[in-house]
Amino acid sequence: MNERTGGHRDAPVLDLDAIVDDRNTRIIVCCGSGGVGKTTTAAALGLRAAERGRSAVVLTVDPARRLAQSMGLTELDNTPRPVAGVDGEGELHAMMLDMKRTFDEIIEAHADPERARQILTNPFYQSLSSSFSGTQEYMAMEKLGQLRRSGDWDLIIVDTPPSRSALDFLDAPERLGRFLDGRLIRLLTAPAKVGGRSAFKLFNAGFGFVAGTLTKLLGAQVLKDLQTFVSALDAVFGGFRARADQTYRLLQAPGTAFVVVAAPERDAMREASYFVERLAEERMPLAGLVVNRVHRSPVSGLSAARSSAAAEDLEARGEHELTAAVLRLHADRMQLAAREHREQEHFVSAHPTVPIVQVPAMPTDVHDLEGLREVGALLAGRWRPAA
Repeated sequence: MNERTGGHRDAPVLDLDAIVDDRNTRIIVCCGSGGVGKTTTAAALGLRAAERGRSAVVLTVDPARRLAQSMGLTELDNTPRPVAGVDGEGELHAMMLDMKRTFDEIIEAHADPERARQILTNPFYQSLSSSFSGTQEYMAMEKLGQLRRSGDWDLIIVDTPPSRSALDFLDAPERLGRFLDGRLIRLLTAPAKVGGRSAFKLFNAGFGFVAGTLTKLLGAQVLKDLQTFVSALDAVFGGFRARADQTYRLLQAPGTAFVVVAAPERDAMREASYFVERLAEERMPLAGLVVNRVHRSPVSGLSAARSSAAAEDLEARGEHELTAAVLRLHADRMQLAAREHREQEHFVSAHPTVPIVQVPAMPTDVHDLEGLREVGALLAGRWRPAA
């Protein structure tokens, strides 16, 4: 029985310390469905890496700002901030993705000042940069590329966006790229390329019909804003797709490690399984799976059935009510642990070669560096669940 993974005979052990200590590891991407502890995992890995001598930066997109609190920072923004209190020779920085500010920076960097002003003040751009589906995931990829190109850190740890699906992080750049390179956008861009004459005069009756339909659906002003936006943005069109492709190749390269994080629950484990399969399809380097918030009992030798039977016997005799209540709680915990174990076994059966490490459920939320250190030690596999 493999104690490090909680009794899974065939699952290899995920050795995160070996990954963190390897100087060839330059990027760790923590991914998984929402609410499984990706932010805490990323922060704990960042602290552990720094305290083991790495110069690390953690990029989070968690809107709850728990990362800032746990690292003793009053706030995080789009600029990496140093974290005080790191023990060891390394250093740690942290930042929170500002989606719109990152988009603005791209425009400012790849357009002349006048064209940048036209884009930044355009109502359609303001809507796109703030709320377009996939923009947050795309900008996380953009920011990752910026951090890597800067060369200021030898390890970048990314906490992926809290999307409905973990796959959104991989899909968003392609989705946004398709939108910006799409036929309709190119059609709307065309008038600017032939001297700015009206689109309704340039194209045949077929396009006139399309434009008329768009005007009815969107309104004349919205369509005009869209045309103005894509005309101004044309100068930076190619950069979006090129940088997305560049970052995608960076994620596939040696030196990148994907750490899938999941809770031992059916939906989260299923999502983890999908993500593992997708990473394999995209030839992206999977380090392994972190199963977070695992429940075990210190008295695992007492089964749920025996505990329940003993509680029933005490209750029937009207004796030791407190003992009976404790036995009931133990039975519930053992049943929960059994359900969690089954969900993990399903994953192991489907992916027997994927390394796994378990992190036990903690009694309180992590809110400081000491808590992150404890999580880091658990991620390193020091916890030994009962056999």
